[in-house]
Amino acid sequence: MTRLFIAEKPSLGRAIAAALPNPQKKDQGFIRCGNGDVVTWCIGHLLEQVEPDAYDERYKKWNINDLPIIPPQWQLRPRKTSSKQLTVIRKLLKESSTIVHAGDPDREGQLLVDEVIDYCKVSKAKKENIQRLLISDLNLPAVKRALDGMRSNREFVPLSVSALARSRADWLYGMNMSRAFTLLGQRAGYQGVLSVGRVQTPVLGLVVRRDEEIENFVAKDYFTLHALIPYQSEHSSFDIRAKWQPSEACRPWQDEEGRVLNRKLVENVASRIADQPATVMESEHKKTKQQPLLPYSLSALQIDAAKRFSMSAQLVLDTCQSLYEKHKLITYPRSDCRYLPSEHYAQASSVVGAIFGSSKELSESGANADLRLKSKAWNDKKVDAHHAIIPTPKTKPVETLSANEAKVYQLIARQYLMQFFPAAIYAESKLVFDIAGGKFVARGKQLFSSGWRTLLGKQVEETDDTVDKVPALEKGTQLICREGEIKDCKTEPPRHFTESTLLLAMTGISRYVEDKELKKILKETDGLGTEATRAGILDTLFKRQLLSRQGKSIISTEAGRGLIHALPMESTLPDLTAHWEHQLQAMAERDQPYQPFMDTLVERVTELMTQAKTSPLPESLRHLPQVKRPAFKKKRRAKASRK
Repeated sequence: MTRLFIAEKPSLGRAIAAALPNPQKKDQGFIRCGNGDVVTWCIGHLLEQVEPDAYDERYKKWNINDLPIIPPQWQLRPRKTSSKQLTVIRKLLKESSTIVHAGDPDREGQLLVDEVIDYCKVSKAKKENIQRLLISDLNLPAVKRALDGMRSNREFVPLSVSALARSRADWLYGMNMSRAFTLLGQRAGYQGVLSVGRVQTPVLGLVVRRDEEIENFVAKDYFTLHALIPYQSEHSSFDIRAKWQPSEACRPWQDEEGRVLNRKLVENVASRIADQPATVMESEHKKTKQQPLLPYSLSALQIDAAKRFSMSAQLVLDTCQSLYEKHKLITYPRSDCRYLPSEHYAQASSVVGAIFGSSKELSESGANADLRLKSKAWNDKKVDAHHAIIPTPKTKPVETLSANEAKVYQLIARQYLMQFFPAAIYAESKLVFDIAGGKFVARGKQLFSSGWRTLLGKQVEETDDTVDKVPALEKGTQLICREGEIKDCKTEPPRHFTESTLLLAMTGISRYVEDKELKKILKETDGLGTEATRAGILDTLFKRQLLSRQGKSIISTEAGRGLIHALPMESTLPDLTAHWEHQLQAMAERDQPYQPFMDTLVERVTELMTQAKTSPLPESLRHLPQVKRPAFKKKRRAKASRK
C-alpha cells in the first residue's frame, strides 16, 4: 500500500520524510521513503481564484456598469509560480493507493490541500479514505507522535467549507467594492487603487477615526487634590499622599470621567483640610500574586517585538518562519493560542536545556528555573489546532542567527522560561481617611518578591520608583493633614496608533463595538483578521498609500480618509467581520450551511453596487491627492518603456 503524504510546504514535507523509514530518495518535488511511502508538498496555495476576466472577457476593462461581478461557477487556476509542483502532485495522486493530508492544522491549511485533491479530480472512493496528519512542531519526536495519531480527513471537511466560504466571500466583496470605489476615485481624478476589504477597511477606519479624534480634540483644564499627611516610624518619615474623592454634591463641577473642572472648588477643599485631623476609616493590606505571562501567540509576539524592537508585524512573521522552517528552533509560528498541551510538559527539560545551550544571557537570567513548577499554560482544554509558540529542543547559538532572529528567538524563549518561575508577589495597601468630612484614599503597591519578573532584568523595578508609600495603619488611627496639594492638569488627546497598539486593537477589536452580541462574538474569535493575515493587511494599506508611517506613529493619508468617508458606514466598522465570523465558525462546527451565507452576501453586494452606480460622487473623493508612486508595480516589457 503506497501512502502519499501531501504537506503544506517543503519544510514540513522534509520533516515528515525524516520520520519515515530510510533510505530516502529525493526527487523533483517529492521524496520516496524506504517503505515505499512518498512525501510531496504544496508551496502555500498552489491554486488561486481566477480574475474576473476568466468569467467574461469584458471584465478586463474596469467598468462600473458591469458591477456586481458574480461568478456563475467558481473557478480556480494554478498559480504561475507553482504549476510545476501541481503537475508533480497530480501524477503522484494517480500512483498512490492512500492519501494523507498534511496541511497546517487550521482552516486555511485544511482547504489548501483539500482544494488540490479536488482540482486533481481524485475519485470519491479514494477521498473517503484520506487520513489527516496534524503537525505543529517540526522536530522529529513530535512528527513521529503525530504519525501515530492520524485521524480521518472526513472529520475536518467543515473546516474546509468554512475556509472556502471565507475565500469566496472575500473575493466577492473585495473585488466588487474595490473596483467600484477605485472607479469613483478615477472619476474624481485619483489614479491610485482605493481597495476595500472586509478586514483591511475596518482597520483603516480605526486609524482614520483616531486621527480625526486627535485633530478635533479640545484640551480641558482639570484639577486634582492630594492631602499630605506626615507619617513617622522608627525607620523613616514621609508624607502619605491621599487623593480626594469628590462626593455626589460635586457632580455638577465634574466631567463624565469624574475629573473636577472647577479650581475654586478644589481650593476650598484644600483650605478646609489644612492642619485638620486625618482619621483612618478603612485599612487594607494584602499580598497579591501576578502569575507568569503566558507563552506567545503570533499577535502577542508581534505586539511585544514592535514595542521592544520597533519590528513591523510582517518582519516578525518572516523572522518566525525562518526560525521555524530554516533553523527548526521554534514550533509552528502562525498560532492564535497561548496555551500548551499537557503532554508537552514532558519535554520541558530538553526545551529548557536547548534554550540555555543557545543563549548565554538566558542561561544566566533563567538559572533559577524550577522544572517542578507547572504554570497554567499547560491546559488541554485551551488548545485547539495549534499550541503556543515555544522553543524546540534544538540548540543553536544565537550568535549564529541574524540580529532579528536572535531577538525574536530570545523573546519566545524567555516567555517559555517564565513558566518555571514562581509568581511575582506585591504588597498592596489602601488607606481611606476622613479629613474635615471629606474622603481621601491612599494606595500603594510595592514589589515584594520578583518571581518570574527577574527574567525581565532592568524592567523589574520600572514601576516601583513612582509608587506612593502607604504604611500599615490600624483603623481609627488619627494623624494630622499638613496641607492640600493642588495639581493643575489638562486632558490629553488619545495617541496615534503604532504598530503594536494597532495590532493590539485588531486582536481586541471588541472594545470598539457597541452592539453587545457582536462584542461577544468578536471576543470569542480572533478579532480583525487572523494571526497569519494581520501583517499582510497592514502591509497592503501602506503599499496602497491609505496609511503612512511618521516615526513610530501610523497615520491615515488623505486618500485613506477620503475612502472611509465615501464608503457606507457598515464597510468601515468591525461589525461586518463579526457577522461573517459568527457564521463561518458555525460552518466549521457544522451548525451553519454554506449556501444561505453566500446568497445573503450576493444580495448585499448587489445593493452596494447599485448605490455606488446611482448615488452622486461622494464629496470626500473630490479632492484626493496625487499618487506619489504607482499603487501596484507594473512589469516592464522587454525593450519598451512606460511613460
